[in-house]
Amino acid sequence: MYKILFFYTMILGTLLSISAMSWITAWMGLEINLLSLMPLMKKTKNMYSSESTIKYFIIQAMSSALILFSVIIFFNKYMNSPLEMFSSIFISSALFMKLGAAPFHFWMPEVISGLNWNIIFIIFTWQKIAPMILLSYCMKSTLYISTIIISSSIISGLQGMNQTCIRKILTYSSINHTGWMVGALMMSIKIWLYYFIIYMIINFNIIMILKQYKIYFMSHFYKLFNFNKKLKFFYMLNFLSLAGLPPFLGFLPKWLTINYMILNYFYTLATILIIFTLMTLYFYLQLSFTTLTLYMKESIVYSNKNLSYTYIWLNFLSLSSLSINSMLINFY
Repeated sequence: MYKILFFYTMILGTLLSISAMSWITAWMGLEINLLSLMPLMKKTKNMYSSESTIKYFIIQAMSSALILFSVIIFFNKYMNSPLEMFSSIFISSALFMKLGAAPFHFWMPEVISGLNWNIIFIIFTWQKIAPMILLSYCMKSTLYISTIIISSSIISGLQGMNQTCIRKILTYSSINHTGWMVGALMMSIKIWLYYFIIYMIINFNIIMILKQYKIYFMSHFYKLFNFNKKLKFFYMLNFLSLAGLPPFLGFLPKWLTINYMILNYFYTLATILIIFTLMTLYFYLQLSFTTLTLYMKESIVYSNKNLSYTYIWLNFLSLSSLSINSMLINFY
C-alpha cells in the first residue's frame, strides 16, 4: 500500500516542479519527488539497493543545494554580486547533475547497477521530465549547453564499449540519449517531447524483456535465446531502434533533432553528434547481433509460451510506425 502512496507523491512532485511559477516551488517539487522515490528504491532488501539509495540521495541533495545557492545569487542580482553572471550556469549544472549528463555522470552507473528494473525505468524516463523542463528556462549559454551535449555523446560512447553489465550499458545509452534530448530541447520543446515519448516506449519494451527473464549480464542472454524466437526477434530490433537506425522508430527523433539543428545553423554540433553516435552504435550492435551469430535450438518447454498481445502491440508501434509518424509530422 505504501508503494502506491509514494508513487503518487513522486508524480505529484514532478507535476509541481514543471508547473511552478518560481524556482523555490520548483525546488520543493524536486525534493518531494526525491523523498518519494527513495522508499521505492529501498523496497528490495539487499546491500546493493541500500548503497545505491544512499548514493542517489547524496548526489540529488548536492544538486538541490546548488539550485538553492543559484537562486540566492539570482535574487541578489541588485547587490552587484560578481557571481551574478554565473547563476544560470550554476542552475544548469545542478540540473545536469540530476539528469546524469556528462561530465556530471559519474554517480549514475554505480547507482543503476544496484537497482531493479522497475526503478531503473523510472530513473531513465520519469526522473528526466522535471529537470529537462526546468533546464529549458535557463538555456542562456549556448556554448556551455553545447559542451555538455558533446561531452555526453563522447563519454557515453567510450565508456560503454567494454561493458558486460546490461544495466551499465543501458546507463551509458541513457547518458547518450540525454545529450540528444538536451540538443532537442535547445531547438524546440515539441521536438524534445517527441524524443522523450519515443525513447520511453523503446526503453519500456527492452526493460520488460530484461525484467521478465531476470537478465543483468550479457552471459544471461544464453538463457533468453533458448526461450522463444519471436522474443529474440523483438529484442534485437528494439536495440536497433534504440540505436536510431532507420527504418525503426528510434530514427525519427534523431532525424528531427538534426534537421532543426541545421535549420538553426548548429552545423558543428550536429556533425559532432552524428560522428560520436557511431561509437555508441558499437555496443548496440554488439547486443543485437548476438542473436544472429549464436545458433541455439529453441526449447520445447518455452516455445509454446506465447507473448502477451499488449507487448506485441507495443513492439509493433516502436518498430514499424516510423512511416506513419513521418506522414503525421509532414501533415502537421
